[in-house]
Amino acid sequence: MTVIKKGDFVKISYTAKLEDGTVIDSTDESVAREHGVYEEGARYGDIVVVVGEGHVLKGLDEDLEGKEVGYKGTVEVPPEKAFGEYDPDNKEVVSITKFSERPVPGQRVRIGEKTGIVEKVIGRRAIVDFNHPLAGKKIIFEYEIKELIDKPEEKVKYLFLIYTGRELVPEIEDGRVVVEVPRDATFNQYFLLGKFTVVDQIFKHLPEVKEVVFTEKFERPEEKQETEAKEESSEGKEEAQEETEAKEE
Repeated sequence: MTVIKKGDFVKISYTAKLEDGTVIDSTDESVAREHGVYEEGARYGDIVVVVGEGHVLKGLDEDLEGKEVGYKGTVEVPPEKAFGEYDPDNKEVVSITKFSERPVPGQRVRIGEKTGIVEKVIGRRAIVDFNHPLAGKKIIFEYEIKELIDKPEEKVKYLFLIYTGRELVPEIEDGRVVVEVPRDATFNQYFLLGKFTVVDQIFKHLPEVKEVVFTEKFERPEEKQETEAKEESSEGKEEAQEETEAKEE
């Protein structure tokens, strides 16, 4: 059996719990729904991660190394390798004028570049806790390593899925990766930023690739094609009629 190492592309499934058994996340949609952690619009099913690249929490990422495909097990991830230790000083007193509406305890808010939870509201001031909601918590992962991804095309495909959220079909030949950019992604900021990270990751993990090419394809709308075809047909009939009339004269 192949032993998993850093840089390997592996397909995994997992369910994450707190120490008291509370499920906080799962790649299994039915489990997420059952435990009330289902997120509308989220992608469920097995996920592909590149070991050592931080695509999952550090504690789980590290535990993948040295395992084999087919491994099923549990790992307890301490706070420092999960969402960090709880910092009692990571709070701020904020004027309620900073909010679009009067804040209430437990509300998730964004102040500048930071996101936090309203802890208390006292008069015209709110105490906002900027610690991650799971800071200081031990996370327990039950996971399975389903598959080792070997094919270069598959690796590139999953890199795009990880960093841009798009399922693209790359072509690889003679060290050249060619990817057609979806028309609706041309001006998508998330895609535009993500694709540069994908290029860096391709060069890092696929040494045989020497060049990455992005292409765009625009097809004539069918409606316009039909209109032009009718116009050309009409013009052809008129020309034929004129020629016939000229001969008769």
